[in-house]
Amino acid sequence: MKNAKKIMLMAAISMGLLATSCSDDNSIEPIDPSDDSGQIPSEDVELNGSVNEDRTLDASETYSLTGILSVEAGATLTIPAGTQIIADTDTDQSDATNVYIVVQKGAQIDIQGSSSAPVVMRSASGEAGTWGGLIIAGNAPTAAGSNATAEVGGIIYGGEDESDDSGSINYLVLSDAGAAINAESQFNGLSLYAVGSETSIQNVALVNGADDGVEFFGGTVSASNLYLENNEDDAVDWTEGWSGSLDNVYVLHTIENFSTAIEADKENGNPMITNFTAVSTTGGVALQFKSVSGATITGLSLSGYDTAVDITDDNRTDLSGIILNGAPVDLNLDYSGDPTVDVSMFDWISNRGQVSVLPSTIEGNLTLDASNEYVISNTVSVEDGGKLTIPAGTQITARSDSETDATNIYIVVQQGGMIEVNGTESNPVVMSSTSGAAGSWGGLVIAGKASTDEGINATAEVGGILYGGTEDEDNSGSINYLILKDAGAAINAESQYNGLSLYAVGSGTTIENIAIMNGADDGVEFFGGTVSVKNIYLENNEDDAVDWTEGWSGTIENTYVSHTIDNFSTAIEADKRDASPKIINFTAVSTTGGTALQFKATSGAVIEGLSLSGYETIIDITDDNRNDLSGITIDGNIVDVAAAYDAEATVDINMFDWAM
Repeated sequence: MKNAKKIMLMAAISMGLLATSCSDDNSIEPIDPSDDSGQIPSEDVELNGSVNEDRTLDASETYSLTGILSVEAGATLTIPAGTQIIADTDTDQSDATNVYIVVQKGAQIDIQGSSSAPVVMRSASGEAGTWGGLIIAGNAPTAAGSNATAEVGGIIYGGEDESDDSGSINYLVLSDAGAAINAESQFNGLSLYAVGSETSIQNVALVNGADDGVEFFGGTVSASNLYLENNEDDAVDWTEGWSGSLDNVYVLHTIENFSTAIEADKENGNPMITNFTAVSTTGGVALQFKSVSGATITGLSLSGYDTAVDITDDNRTDLSGIILNGAPVDLNLDYSGDPTVDVSMFDWISNRGQVSVLPSTIEGNLTLDASNEYVISNTVSVEDGGKLTIPAGTQITARSDSETDATNIYIVVQQGGMIEVNGTESNPVVMSSTSGAAGSWGGLVIAGKASTDEGINATAEVGGILYGGTEDEDNSGSINYLILKDAGAAINAESQYNGLSLYAVGSGTTIENIAIMNGADDGVEFFGGTVSVKNIYLENNEDDAVDWTEGWSGTIENTYVSHTIDNFSTAIEADKRDASPKIINFTAVSTTGGTALQFKATSGAVIEGLSLSGYETIIDITDDNRNDLSGITIDGNIVDVAAAYDAEATVDINMFDWAM
């Protein structure tokens, strides 16, 4: 009997009997798929065929889309809040290209989702490209002409009614679409063929698509509040002279093999786009303009892309039709900056990608969310009076596309600002780059008000940062359980960023349990100041593991240095005036030789618990005329440049298992 019920339901849907007929007052009754006994069938209700009259689905049902559901001219399909439609291309071995919903010319769709109960359209498998998505065909103008034939399904679209109304969409989550017809033609998530301006589209999420998220084929329709995540061709695509507008669009790319955030092609209908934020953790192209296409985009913010703007026609010289942030497009700009769309406006989307962009300026108190991954592609500055709190488990990823860009990508805590890194042994905070290449960003820089030989309000060699004062107990916050990778961007042959750069940081600052790895310059460098560090692991930083200068007078306790690659310099480099910093329990191991400890000018240190293994040069005194080595004491004695200092390790590497 169940099979009989299913056959009867499919037949009813094919005939357009999705609901009881409209009453005289034109009210629309919801679907009632009961059998003669009044019992609801236990199996999902299947959808396919034609809808020829006004019909309303039932949000209490889960609908299985097993073919083409076509809303015909004169009919309206209403989908209430909370309805789920699941494309099942495994049913009867259905071809994914033959499973989609189409609203024909003259028909309407009314999607009535809400922020608490959006309408959901997805595939049963959850795989991208396993169905054809939602297609709407209108009667608005298109460069393809009236009654053009769509590249999918032979659908007819286009006319002369700019204000054509194909219905409304509100709070829709559409995923897994983009079925491929052939190498040149694919379905999208939402395909809009000559849709008119009276059609309302807002609060739509298009995710996990094998082709475009949304594509406009001409038409005048506008849309607002769009979220597009990991659509593998273009997030937003338009052609055939689309002339509508978009407001508040957020694009996220976290997988390889996607194409662009925007692709524009053919005639320029000068669409207007306001507040467009696109974020990539994998590079790629942000905006691509083909033929003579263009747009006016204000509130543009791009983060993490290799190419900001791509003009595909090498012979195109007139770019006046492309206006970005109030000016003609500049191919030398990366259009990075603070997001113009707050991604939290899309919190109504369950399981959306948790990636956010850190703001360039933090003036108040900002606490990050450990469930998010944060992307930076420019400088993030915690200003005087500002505070950045980073909870355990947070990941911050720097994205750069060249060494030049890398020098502009770092986090700096200015004088008077504070940072709180609240990692734990089981859940450290991680700061790294998307590429994993040493020197691909500038790391973490902290500027304090403690004393430095450079004086008060000195200017750092990086970023023009001001540092130094008379407050030796200055407090810039605390850092605990932080893994910092891939830093050390080179400014020039003489100046580089480090993993952790401490400019005149005061003793009120707490720094414990730090791992700094794979850096192209120093692991940690102290520029004066009085700050101390405890429990620090430094691996394969290609200049010095620990470096200090300008009279740093703090303490380092429990340090383990590992060198397993060529091209590094030393385990410790000390320079300029000796302020007698204390180094307690320092173990350094090299498998590639090199220099262990290097002292320049009159620098020195009080070292207790030193263990060095595998270095060609143990102690390097760079000034041949320096006779007084009394400022360098090791285990209570003045340094012996002939000694090996190869005692048993004083720091157990296993204490840093949390960073491995």
